[in-house]
Amino acid sequence: MDIEPLTGALGPWLPALAMLAGACAAGYLTRVVVITRLRRIFEMTESRLDDIVLDALGAHVPLWFILGGFSAALEAAPFTENLRALAQKFVVIGFVVSITLALSGFLRGLVRAYARRFSASAGGTSLAENLVRAAVFALGALLLLSNLGISIAPILTALGVGSLAVALALQDTLSNLFSGIHIVASRLVQVGDYIRLDSGQEGYVIDIGWRATRIKELPNNVVLVPNSKLAQSVIVNYHEPDKEIAALVEVGVSHDSDLERVERVTIDVAREVMRETPGGVAGFEPAIRFHTFADSSINFTVVMRAREFADRFLIKHEFIKRLHGRYRQEGIEIPFPQRVVHGRNAESVKSRA
Repeated sequence: MDIEPLTGALGPWLPALAMLAGACAAGYLTRVVVITRLRRIFEMTESRLDDIVLDALGAHVPLWFILGGFSAALEAAPFTENLRALAQKFVVIGFVVSITLALSGFLRGLVRAYARRFSASAGGTSLAENLVRAAVFALGALLLLSNLGISIAPILTALGVGSLAVALALQDTLSNLFSGIHIVASRLVQVGDYIRLDSGQEGYVIDIGWRATRIKELPNNVVLVPNSKLAQSVIVNYHEPDKEIAALVEVGVSHDSDLERVERVTIDVAREVMRETPGGVAGFEPAIRFHTFADSSINFTVVMRAREFADRFLIKHEFIKRLHGRYRQEGIEIPFPQRVVHGRNAESVKSRA
């Protein structure tokens, strides 16, 4: 078979095909060899920045090689100027979209890493990630329109004129959005904090979204609180200024008890609980404070310390259980409510009658 006519027909296309094939091979090798090796190296480093950069760019660098090769092939191929210009526009669109996605992934990774730095149990807030993504996509759209030769001035003017109508129509939504931005910026409430609202709901903040904040209660259900309501609420944050919190237990002993001995035994049990119970602050020195002469007991408060709010339950459980057993051993009475009634005898009642 004579291949000279075929070779002659493909001759003008050979440089372009060679450029495109070389670019595809370079993109493939970059993904399979370079990025794979870099990922293994970055996994051994303590910094998260290199992982964020690689995650954001890893899927796009091979595509950039291919788009670059395709652009060079267009210049070498025997296309008409109009067709070449149209094809180059598609290349530009591909570059802008890919760079926009890569930049969005990089900035979202930075937001998550920044959130984890201040809260080990948190993965960031969806509000911050969505705002970053929206800003990057808006910038990418403007660049895309500009490169396509579409004037963005009329679009911006139309958006400015219509913004008032949009603001009125989405008043509640925008109120929640800006309240969420205020909550995130002020850092008075962060993802991972345990909070209690004046309305009674309490739990861990698991996400601050553009509309609502999600609070996970201890029974494992989730409460959705609109951001505007949260910003206006009176909030108790049990993780500020730090996570450690007092664990208080009310105890009562008989009026006949030796209070010095009661104090010594109670402190000994509290120290044991602090050392051996998960969530207890081992170095904290427990204390008791007598405060009430009640009808049937002398009441006092035992002060212990927990690493965070949820740890108080196990600490109180262990303390009450161990204190009850220790009081039995020591013969210390925990009285139940009782009253002494003095009555008159029958003869006294008759004489007065």
